[in-house]
This record gives sequence, structure tokens and C-alpha cells, in this order.
Amino acid sequence: MNAHPQLTENGADADPTLPQVPPPARLLRLPEVIDRVGLRRSAIYQRMSEGRFPKSRSLGPKCAVWIEAEIDAWIRSIADKPHRDAP
Repeated sequence: MNAHPQLTENGADADPTLPQVPPPARLLRLPEVIDRVGLRRSAIYQRMSEGRFPKSRSLGPKCAVWIEAEIDAWIRSIADKPHRDAP
């Protein structure tokens, strides 16, 4: 009998009873955030200042990043809102 657990191609355990480990957090630069959300730079920063968009993090004097999971959650929150013309 094999004492080692079966591994999938990416090295993860194949046992479905084990808790799934989320992928590591990704940091997104402004061009990717713009592509994902469809807003211009000025609109992103305006909404950030109003508290209506995830805040960026500074990695240095000229390097701002956003947490991918926060951007994904913001997109889901927009998608979950009812349409304006809905009764």
C-alpha cells in the first residue's frame, strides 16, 4: 500500500476531504485594474477617494498595486446590484 498521498499534476493533494488552499494573493498594477473594471485612471482614483473602490497599496514612491481579491469582490458587488430599470 502506498503511504504517500496521491498528488495531482500541480502537486496538490487529490483527496477531496482535505481543505482547499486558496491560490496566493496577486498584486495588480493600474493597467490591469483598468482592463478588469473598465474605468479610467481618474475614475478609479475618484472612487477610491469616495470610498467606493478598493484602496491601492504603495510598494514604493512610484508603485501602486491593488489586491486582486479586493478587485474581484468589487466586480462581484457591482454585478450583484439590480439593474437601474428593474422594478
